[in-house]
Amino acid sequence: MLIIGLTGSIATGKSTVSALLSSPPYSLPIIDADLLARKVVEPGTPGYTAIVNYFGPSTPDLLLPGPEPTTSNTAARPLNRPALGRRVFGTSEERKRDRMILNKIVHPAVRWEIYKALLYHYVRGQWAVVLDVPLLFESGMDLICGTVVVVGVRDPGVQMARLRARDPHLSAEDAENRVRSQGDVQGKVAKAEFRGTRSARGVIVWNDGDKADLKAEVSKAMGTVSASSPRWWAWVLLLAPPLGVGAALWNVAVNFATQKSWQKNEKEEKAKL
Repeated sequence: MLIIGLTGSIATGKSTVSALLSSPPYSLPIIDADLLARKVVEPGTPGYTAIVNYFGPSTPDLLLPGPEPTTSNTAARPLNRPALGRRVFGTSEERKRDRMILNKIVHPAVRWEIYKALLYHYVRGQWAVVLDVPLLFESGMDLICGTVVVVGVRDPGVQMARLRARDPHLSAEDAENRVRSQGDVQGKVAKAEFRGTRSARGVIVWNDGDKADLKAEVSKAMGTVSASSPRWWAWVLLLAPPLGVGAALWNVAVNFATQKSWQKNEKEEKAKL
């Protein structure tokens, strides 16, 4: 089964591409890390408890307004996501520390849910599944992907305008902090290209135009992906589990070597400055 890692930065159109891939003619199953991240911090989960215990004492509005839990009403109040976002989005050392702690709470639980979903789709005989993760490279989840698709924009101004239009409650500073928190999209494009665009291990979908342009870009990208990973190969891997395990291990090894090579190149470039 081909794991297609889908990533980008905020307001580049990743969610729109995900919706296109889940619809005909592709009809691919989507594993949405953002939805899983919400699931693992719902009231009653260990993630919810950990967030409330750490952030609650210093964030009075961490929970949405509602009745306090009692013996007859045990429902906990959901997290106030904008309030939590103000605690973790930003470039100060305090914000970076809070973001690191939040990630340590959420990421392990999300990874477990992702692995369960991947196994589910594998045994159902899917030829490919889309792993929709905003921080795909940063979390290291690109290691398990046969292909990484990055949704990018060439003009940062387009990205900021889309974000402010989508979330008008955000100030200019809040919008900039959110963009920074998900990394430079051009850096993600460069990483995907380094994986290999000719082999379809890295594919770029540019989204600077309208939806019709985006559909054409997605069609072009999926044509490249399908040519490099035909459906019959997915069935071979499903019917021959040892071969499937071997192919998965080989894929991880290739991705790990590529990652190390990228890091080496980065160090060499920094040394030249």
